[in-house]
Amino acid sequence: MSGREAILGKLRAAASVSTDDAARREAVGMRLAKAPRGLIPARGQVDGEERIALFCRMAEAVTATVERVETADDVPKSVTNYLRSKNLAPSVRMGDDRRLKRMDWASQKSLEVKRGRAEPEDEVGVSHAFAAVAETGTVALPSGRENPTTVNFVPDHHIIVIDAKDIAGDLETVISRLRRKFGRGEMPRLLNLITGPSRSGDIEQTMLLGAHGPRALHLIVVDG
Repeated sequence: MSGREAILGKLRAAASVSTDDAARREAVGMRLAKAPRGLIPARGQVDGEERIALFCRMAEAVTATVERVETADDVPKSVTNYLRSKNLAPSVRMGDDRRLKRMDWASQKSLEVKRGRAEPEDEVGVSHAFAAVAETGTVALPSGRENPTTVNFVPDHHIIVIDAKDIAGDLETVISRLRRKFGRGEMPRLLNLITGPSRSGDIEQTMLLGAHGPRALHLIVVDG
């Protein structure tokens, strides 16, 4: 008997169930097949402009900065303005996201756009979120070549673009969208849920930004 079988055997014994419990197997199978939604707080059940405003408000409450732009064409200039406001070098790292690639980065003459995984020397990463959660100000980024996970954690500054139409009220809706997009057996290996800059208060209860990732998070919400 393997260690795994031994542990599972003890758990079954404690729960007074056996390995041939057909009813239990059927219940587990039904739950996995249907993926039932959890309870959704009333705060996330808002629509339209109210939902977008809630997302912006909650993100700013966790010290992210938020800018709203009218169209995707406004994003490259918004990124340049952010770099200048922070006195950062005109250089960003991003993956192969098709929405980011369609933007006119060449219009920003002094801006260097590097593609691929983030490296230690990168100061600023740019990602495009899959979706966002209004009730918590959270953005969701599946792992993959389009938006490498290293871009989420290596640079000191992380700029995330999110389409307003992709802002959901609650996490359950985002997870349902993820299942519909990727399907059973095709889910991404990782889903990063990012709420504000990286922080920790573990040492003497003193809040430290940038503890495990970027010390600054800037969100660009595209309305159109």
